[in-house]
Amino acid sequence: MQDAALMNYIDRRFLSLEKRLEKCNQDILDYVEEFRDFSKMVLSRLAGLNSYKAEVKSEVENLLTRIERAQRDIDYLGSVTDSSTCIEVHEDLVKQQLFEEAEEKKKLKLMLNASCDHMLAGIKSLKIFKKTGDKHGSWMKDPGKKHTKVYLLNGSVNNVILEFANIMTFMESNHTLKARKVTLPFAWQGTGHIIYQGFLFYHRYGSLNEIIKFNIQKRNITDQMLLPGAGRIPAYQLSPPTKIDLAIDEQGLWAIHAEPETEGNIVITKINHVTMAVEHTWDTSCNSKDAEAAFMACNTLYVVYNFPSGGTSRIQCVYDVLGTVNTYEIPVLHFPKRQGSHSTIHYNPKEKQLFAWGDGSQIIYKLDTKQKV
Repeated sequence: MQDAALMNYIDRRFLSLEKRLEKCNQDILDYVEEFRDFSKMVLSRLAGLNSYKAEVKSEVENLLTRIERAQRDIDYLGSVTDSSTCIEVHEDLVKQQLFEEAEEKKKLKLMLNASCDHMLAGIKSLKIFKKTGDKHGSWMKDPGKKHTKVYLLNGSVNNVILEFANIMTFMESNHTLKARKVTLPFAWQGTGHIIYQGFLFYHRYGSLNEIIKFNIQKRNITDQMLLPGAGRIPAYQLSPPTKIDLAIDEQGLWAIHAEPETEGNIVITKINHVTMAVEHTWDTSCNSKDAEAAFMACNTLYVVYNFPSGGTSRIQCVYDVLGTVNTYEIPVLHFPKRQGSHSTIHYNPKEKQLFAWGDGSQIIYKLDTKQKV
């Protein structure tokens, strides 16, 4: 009896469990069906939203188009009704620009002394005074002093100046024994240094664009400056040691260099030799390619070109900072009688001559000049 009761109890429990499992399965099916209905409803609403979004976008684009058309109509009506006013404003701007340019030219002429009115007409003769030193170097007189002293700076990197009492002492065979040696605290770079009013101005070796002002008699540095944009490429392709070429003319101190941003075209800068401040800068049309040297004379840049293997030097690019010279009508000017190259050419405004260093030789070129047109 007990076994029969136990079996009956177990059967009832299994039946109950099966009913519960069936109910659970049915509930799951109901939930799945309900979720499917919900998904369909959500997808349907999303489709409606996308359609509404497209409609709104189309309406907004249409509205923007109408606004643009209205704006063009307004601009057109404004240009028609106010055309005379626009012309007057435009003319006022042009007049203002012309006035500013005229004022700038006046300032430049005052700064550069417009009485300097001659230009180079030719190179009539040369004289080789001596052949001494390296391939690169420079020699000069001080055009700002009354004395006749001659200075020799040998090599593209050095820190010793040789000072001679006069040109005759310099030409003597044992000239170095009679020279006064001046040692600089820092070496120079290239051959673009210049001596003016008792000071040596030079590009400091190892620096990008530092120019030093050195008092030759007192033997000390009195000032220095950084020349913006200079020192990254040679001033002249055929004279790679010289990155900054300093020059003197009737107006004082100038710097000549080239910049990558100008595609190698030469840039000239007027420097106040007293304050060592930049006064003005000009981008020229003269390229540094195949150039070996340049010099300033009476506000005008003259660039000397040659062949990489050496040959007859020639001036074939001229740039007048005041625009008083029609540089395109100037013929090519050849240096006379000599084949070779120059590592430096400096103009002496006091003597109206060029002091040049060519393949170790110290040369003076005499010039023909004429009035600027």
